Amino acid sequence: MAGTLITVAATGAEADKAQVPALPVTLDELTRTAVQCQRAGAAVIHVHIRDEQARPTLDVSRLTDTVAALRSATSLIVQLSTGGAVSDSFDARLAVLDAEPDACSLTCGTVNFGDEVFANPWGFVKDLYQLTRERGVVPEFELFDLGHIAALHRLLGEFGPPAGGHVHCDLVMGVPGGMPGDAATLVAAVRALPDGATWSATGVGRATLPVMFAALAAGGHLRVGMEDTLTFSRGRPVTGNAELVQRAADAANLAQRPPMPPARARGFLGIG
Repeated sequence: MAGTLITVAATGAEADKAQVPALPVTLDELTRTAVQCQRAGAAVIHVHIRDEQARPTLDVSRLTDTVAALRSATSLIVQLSTGGAVSDSFDARLAVLDAEPDACSLTCGTVNFGDEVFANPWGFVKDLYQLTRERGVVPEFELFDLGHIAALHRLLGEFGPPAGGHVHCDLVMGVPGGMPGDAATLVAAVRALPDGATWSATGVGRATLPVMFAALAAGGHLRVGMEDTLTFSRGRPVTGNAELVQRAADAANLAQRPPMPPARARGFLGIG
């Protein structure tokens, strides 16, 4: 049977380092986390970075250094977030591609994100998509709601296939304001995807385990990490990203779909 692509989203832009000491925010912390997560079964690292005060940043110099350090220490696919924080400008989010990652996230629509608004208007989405094609950066289409899938169809219809030729999506489930993290919604979303697309699923917070098991049962792949999950079990904080990757790898092995190594994942996603 096919293997399971495991992506680790190690940091995110929301959690506060002061309240979550295990969150990797320095380059050394992120690099050590990446090494541990590759050993545990991850093939892709989804990257947000922080500044000296542990605040989210899209500084291109820092992003470039991060890409270089992760490539030096691991063979993971380096996927930079073009979402950043909800306050980041569209120009700054486009400039992320200047750091020359292997891949990037591309969110296909605006969504209420808790008490905030994560803005992705059509003009920005199509500009970012065309830039990924020009730069040869493989996008992962992040879908927070069923309407985002309709936008993905529109994007592909207007501009053609992505760099690498393969459409891979991530269903982000359980965000307050987005689609719920349950099996029925996951199945509905998968049915609406473009023909031939592959997909991962991310369960945020309490949706982590239900989404993980539903995704494996439906033939999908997994994204885990401290960007989305800070509690390993009731009353027990996550000690590090590697234990979330290890749990996903254990579940994948139990489903007889073992974790996909990075070299195979590159071919799977169309990354050179």
